[in-house]
Amino acid sequence: MHVELQLDNQLCFRLYAAARLVTQAYTPLLNQLGITYPQYLVLMVLWESDNQPVNDIAHRLMLETNTVTPLLQRMEKQGILVRKRGSEDKRQQIVSLTEKGRDLEEQAYAIIPQGIGKELKTCPLKGNDYVNLAKELDSIIDTLKKK
Repeated sequence: MHVELQLDNQLCFRLYAAARLVTQAYTPLLNQLGITYPQYLVLMVLWESDNQPVNDIAHRLMLETNTVTPLLQRMEKQGILVRKRGSEDKRQQIVSLTEKGRDLEEQAYAIIPQGIGKELKTCPLKGNDYVNLAKELDSIIDTLKKK
């Protein structure tokens, strides 16, 4: 077997496993809020800047619109957000948080940071290590987005 093809030598597997396990760590915390991890990502985008077109949300999450749309539909049924036609471009849908969606931000703030902190407290990475890791991951993401 080629050493370059061994699973233990693959950056992609480490990234995949870390992403999966981090998402898994978030799941019980998000269950307390009644949302899924993808819904949490959408909410974070809207908490940063409400009233956004679907295309902008999809772009920010690095997803296709046809992936985000069913997610938004489910969130709308849950009363977390509303979708309306754009005033300037009727083809565009603008997504806005409802009061319930805005309230979820404070609930998430009370649960998520502390909960994830507990999950990672035995990890040898500390404060600045996470900042540096984020920068390294951003570099990988930026490089691959250009392709």
